[in-house]
Amino acid sequence: MVGFLRFRNILVMGLVLLLAGLWMPMAVALTPIDISDLSYEDCPPSLADGAVVSGSMQSARCFIVTGKAENKSGKMVVNADIFGRIYDANNSNVMPNRTRLGAIEEVPPGVSEFELQIMVPANQPLPLHLKQFKASGFTGRVRR
Repeated sequence: MVGFLRFRNILVMGLVLLLAGLWMPMAVALTPIDISDLSYEDCPPSLADGAVVSGSMQSARCFIVTGKAENKSGKMVVNADIFGRIYDANNSNVMPNRTRLGAIEEVPPGVSEFELQIMVPANQPLPLHLKQFKASGFTGRVRR
């Protein structure tokens, strides 16, 4: 009888652990996104009118950065932050205190296109050089 009770207790504990594991929410991990084929162009006048650099009244030029984002995870990635460096024609960093440049709301599995609006001080000489771009996001919603 003691052996049967011990077996039953072990069986019940095993079922509890199994069911608890099934009810646990999936872990949400940071997923890297490869960024390639970067280019930029002037913003349309409707976006560029009255542009100023964030935190100052210095006039700015508006650009749309476009590229391709490759999600190799096989799952939808949401809220992927884009990081990178942007240099002017003199190799001066146009955003020295900032590497996070924006976000992509959703990145489906595979390769997809994205665009990002940036403001660059108007006195920075062109062309711009887009370097070290990468992105990372989550394969599930972080907040409910």
